[in-house]
Amino acid sequence: MSGSDLHRPITHSELVVNSLKRWPDRQAFRQDGRSWTYAESADLLARFARVLQERGLEPGQGVGVLSPNRPEVWLSQNGACIAGGRYTALHPMGSLSDHEYACNEAELRLLCVDPAYASRAGELLAACPSVEGVLSFGPAEVGDDLLALAAGVGPVLLEPGPLAPDDTSWLLYTGGTTGVPKAAELPEAAVAQMALAVSSGWDLPKQRRYLACAPITHAAGMLITPTLMSGGCVILQRSFDPARWLADIVAERATLTLLVPTMIYALLDQPGLDGTDFSLLESIMYGASPMSPARLVEGIERIGPVFAQLYGQTECGGVATSLWREHHDVKNLERLASCGLAMPNARVEILGEDGRRLPDGEAGEICVQGPCVMKGYFKQPELTAETLVDGWLHTGDIAVRDDEGFFTIVDRKKDMIVSGGFNVFPREIEDVLSTHPTVSTVAVIGVPDEKWGEAVKAIVVPRPGASIDAEVLIELVKKRKGSIYAPKTVDVVEALPLTAVGKADKKVLRAQYWGDAKRGVH
Repeated sequence: MSGSDLHRPITHSELVVNSLKRWPDRQAFRQDGRSWTYAESADLLARFARVLQERGLEPGQGVGVLSPNRPEVWLSQNGACIAGGRYTALHPMGSLSDHEYACNEAELRLLCVDPAYASRAGELLAACPSVEGVLSFGPAEVGDDLLALAAGVGPVLLEPGPLAPDDTSWLLYTGGTTGVPKAAELPEAAVAQMALAVSSGWDLPKQRRYLACAPITHAAGMLITPTLMSGGCVILQRSFDPARWLADIVAERATLTLLVPTMIYALLDQPGLDGTDFSLLESIMYGASPMSPARLVEGIERIGPVFAQLYGQTECGGVATSLWREHHDVKNLERLASCGLAMPNARVEILGEDGRRLPDGEAGEICVQGPCVMKGYFKQPELTAETLVDGWLHTGDIAVRDDEGFFTIVDRKKDMIVSGGFNVFPREIEDVLSTHPTVSTVAVIGVPDEKWGEAVKAIVVPRPGASIDAEVLIELVKKRKGSIYAPKTVDVVEALPLTAVGKADKKVLRAQYWGDAKRGVH
């Protein structure tokens, strides 16, 4: 054994294989009353990998996964890597054009899909030259039944597979604020470090019964390997339904879950919330977009002191900062607006335009270093060079750090509104408006204005049964933040358009007001 082998970083596939072998008789997954043990999951994973190889998957080739939550999603994701390939998520709510773009640019060879997506798979098979086959999780009108093929494979020993620590194993698309689809290349060692970082840097219960309702092809999947590493159980829901979530929290004795803020708002507006027994629930991890501090207080008061925040990006494996349960002080809204402290294996700094570290209290761009950071954007060297600068991942998020080391995101760099020559950050206005008892959720954008260049507009969803008084909301912001931040107009809507990962889709909102303008500034 050489010195380089002796200190070779662990791969994610090794973490997965080791975890599945430690507790063969325990429940690894549950869904709709059915259970899969660790041993059964290990066996199915090995069979999936063998089928992918028999279908011609060669080292470094891509496998796309398109499905709502089910155990086979995680098994095929890891089966692709154990077979020597790489994995790309296709979001269940994504459009045909989004899926076509990913299949073509990532040169996906095989697609693993839920039977409900057989029609979409057929369209992709016809439209994407690189896609040579479709494998479905059960009988479907398009492709072959992966479960039947796996059952026909003889006994297979589960081993980590050929991927080296530096080999790309996950190729994940992230839209960001530019609207340009781009795929972050995450090597095997980075994905392993992500799982280890989540285990130590997120505020997780020791006994993990993880209720997963958000798509596990995306952020919610970050908790699966850490749950299995600890001998826990992953309880899957195909999608998020507030009433079903409340029922399963009790019925499945869940101790852990992950929600995006829009899901938490829906739960807080759900009639059955106050009658639910949350005594076993220890941690609600939340993130992916900023959360209203006022609604966070409401959640803590009605559900309990179980909220813990995550902050990161696909480009750094989701690993940057976290705000633990003990830091959620309902009497300190400023702290509740924070995204927390740097995680144990991440270097996080606030840098200015010149790349220099800014003093505490001064707003600048959050930049990250660490073993979870991507190699770069697949096939996009110019964009990679703009994002990875002088050894730092530039997130595009503007934040300040206080003298205790807590980071608070002010806004996305590209979401900033320039009104009358002043920089206005929508996040600060949204936090104020969401304190009003009539407001369920809100998005703030800049719209064209002849006098101000951009005018502040608030788009508000009322709570059930409530009516919105625009002047009251405008005066509330004026009192808290000053006239520069006060919205010039307030629109009331039944719902905000959401991105596939549950964030308010500000690109869609802006398009309604900017029309055919050639630039998104005025």
